[in-house]
Amino acid sequence: MRKITDIVLHCSATKEGQRVTVADIDRWHRDRGFRKIGYHYVIYPDGSIHAGRDIAEAGAHVSGHNATSIGICYVGGLDAAGQPKDTRTPEQKAAIVYLLESLREKFPAARICGHRDFSPDKNGNGTIEPSEYIKACPCFDAADEYKDL
Repeated sequence: MRKITDIVLHCSATKEGQRVTVADIDRWHRDRGFRKIGYHYVIYPDGSIHAGRDIAEAGAHVSGHNATSIGICYVGGLDAAGQPKDTRTPEQKAAIVYLLESLREKFPAARICGHRDFSPDKNGNGTIEPSEYIKACPCFDAADEYKDL
């Protein structure tokens, strides 16, 4: 098994209520030149957890960190106008906790974080601030929200 140092949360960057499937994300990633879907798991608005890439394989979801991370994507992340928004349904929130707890059993030392936490610390103050995010994904502070898992 790969050495896992990070469990990274993402959003699909799709509008709230938009129907998106694993097959859709797989197609988008292939269109971008990936071999297949880059995420290991995708969580639909109804809370169902769907497999993407096998966790034994390096993902394609955080450049420079794929070999040592697992990628989880929830469907949503944008409001009706296409602006970043935490659109997680109660079912998605429960499913994320369930999945994170399961993964922590296998990888207890792994850090839980969001894709945006891999943005560069441009001002060098030791904190990645919202103005420094390369992208807002996953549109909430995953590291803070799940720090006690």
